[in-house]
Amino acid sequence: MTLTAEQILASHKANIETLFGLTSKAFEGVEKLVELNVSASRAALSEVANHAQAVLGVKDAQELLALQASLFQPLAEKTAAYSRHLYDIASGTGAEFGKAFETQASDAQKAFATLVDSAAKNAPAGSETAVAVMKSAVSAATNAFESVQKAVKQASDVAEANFNAVASTAANAAKTVAPRKR
Repeated sequence: MTLTAEQILASHKANIETLFGLTSKAFEGVEKLVELNVSASRAALSEVANHAQAVLGVKDAQELLALQASLFQPLAEKTAAYSRHLYDIASGTGAEFGKAFETQASDAQKAFATLVDSAAKNAPAGSETAVAVMKSAVSAATNAFESVQKAVKQASDVAEANFNAVASTAANAAKTVAPRKR
C-alpha cells in the first residue's frame, strides 16, 4: 500500500487542525487561570482592606487576638477553594490534550493495522509465518498501549482523590484550629 499525495495532504491538514485546536484549548486554560488569579487578587485586596479597617478599630490586645484568630478558617477555606479551581482548570485542559492524543493514537493504530493487513494480502506465498508474527506484534503493541492508557487514567483518578482528601483535611484542620485560638 502506497500513500498518495492526497492522503498525505489530508493527514497534514488533520494534524494542523489538531494543533490549532489544542493551541486554542491551551489559550482557554490560560484565560481561565488569569480570570481565577484576577478574581482571587481582587478578593484578597478587598479582604486586606477590610481587615486593616478592623485592626484600626481594635480597642485592646484580646480583641486583636480574636480578630487575628478569626482569619484562619476562612483563609484555609479560600486557599482550598483556589487550589480546587486551579486543579479543575489544569485537569480540564489536560483532559482535552489527552482526548486529542488518544484520538490521534487510535487513528495511527488503525492506519498501521490497515497497512499491515494490506501488506499481508500482498505478501508472497510462504510468508504466512512472518505475517502472523507481524500481526501478533501489532496486537501486543495495541494491548500494551491500552494498558498504559488505563494505568494513566487510574493514576489520575487516585491523584484527584488524594487532592480532594488533602483539601478536605486542610479545611477541617483549619476549622478546629481557628476556635482554639479565640
